[in-house]
Amino acid sequence: MEPGFVILLAAAFVVVAALYSSVGHAGASGYLAVMALLGVAPAVMRPTALALNILVASVTVLRFARAGYFSWRGLWPFLLGSVPLAAVGGAWRLADRAYYLAVAFALVVAAMTVARRAWRSVPLDDDRVVAPPLGPAIAIGALIGLLSGLTGTGGGIFLSPVILLMHWAGPRQTSGISAPFILANSSVALLAGSATWASIPAELPVYLVAVLAGAGLGTWLGVKRLSPRALLVLLAVVLAIAAGKLVLTG
Repeated sequence: MEPGFVILLAAAFVVVAALYSSVGHAGASGYLAVMALLGVAPAVMRPTALALNILVASVTVLRFARAGYFSWRGLWPFLLGSVPLAAVGGAWRLADRAYYLAVAFALVVAAMTVARRAWRSVPLDDDRVVAPPLGPAIAIGALIGLLSGLTGTGGGIFLSPVILLMHWAGPRQTSGISAPFILANSSVALLAGSATWASIPAELPVYLVAVLAGAGLGTWLGVKRLSPRALLVLLAVVLAIAAGKLVLTG
């Protein structure tokens, strides 16, 4: 790739990682949106997004856990359903059009979720965690795991709204649950999709450094309870535009 293109992509990844990690996510849907807007090949998009997701999720897990927002009882039922299906999705190579449409769907959901987070507050105490019902949690985890493996996202952008809407955890605890969920699903999906490893770009180390810097800033903002509403709205718009571009391209 041209140096200018690599710098532009890395700079965009810094912004995405900072925004997403501030709310306990790793940013895969944002990375996919940026790559879609800049015309990166579908074969490169999924493994790249997963690799970046793993690093950012690792940082996010560490920072939120240290702040006391991790809850194993709120996490494990979702993991029980998601991990096997994330492996299935990660090993399943979709045709280009099907992949475009699947990612577009993920981006539309992400856009709505980010917009909702920007404009609506959730009146839950940060310390509240309710163990979710086992059956529904496993089923929800399985569905999200399959979708995350297919699209190259960690699934947190789908899990967080469910937890918040069902009142199973407060906003900060939700972030503490979503981050390890994303880390597990992204790792499994990338390992299962070993056939796509050859598509990982040579510039990946540059992108990893970029998202590491973004994650450091974003998790600091998240732990300190800063909420950049205008940036989240802008991010939602970018995600929606990228989704439209994918639909038209596919």
